[in-house]
Amino acid sequence: MSIYHLVAASTAAFVPSISNAVVDVAGAGSRSGFAPWAVRPLQLDGSAHLAALIGMLALALLGAVLIARNRYGNAASLTSDAETDHEEFLTDQERVRQLLQENGGRMKQSNIVDSVDWSKAKVSRLLADLEEDDQVTKLRLGRENLVCLPGHEPTASKSSEQTHDD
Repeated sequence: MSIYHLVAASTAAFVPSISNAVVDVAGAGSRSGFAPWAVRPLQLDGSAHLAALIGMLALALLGAVLIARNRYGNAASLTSDAETDHEEFLTDQERVRQLLQENGGRMKQSNIVDSVDWSKAKVSRLLADLEEDDQVTKLRLGRENLVCLPGHEPTASKSSEQTHDD
């Protein structure tokens, strides 16, 4: 008996689902006629093929569910969260002006800091830039600043000429 037949017999003894692991084309025991390209791959019984088929079907079904969830779930969130998505595309200056408009045209600087996820220094620089461009007015109230959109300043802060013009 050849070494190939011994390996096949010992493998079949330990793994009962493997059958005909090695086939000697020239006949039993003749080493001179053995052709290595004539060796068939391991043959497994049908249960492994069935398990693989079920696994592939399960993966395909899972993929279809995930695609459907992403496609239809995103469409629903776009319609309900249109304002939230729009806020993501606002510049910092636009976001501050929008925040001021939503709060009656004026807010304390500390309340602006509390409303956004920025540092006090960033808000201060941003408000200084907006004030330089005449987009907001900062008024000192004790230890705090009152930030106002143009036309929303308190009447006490306007000069007598400005009150007559309004």
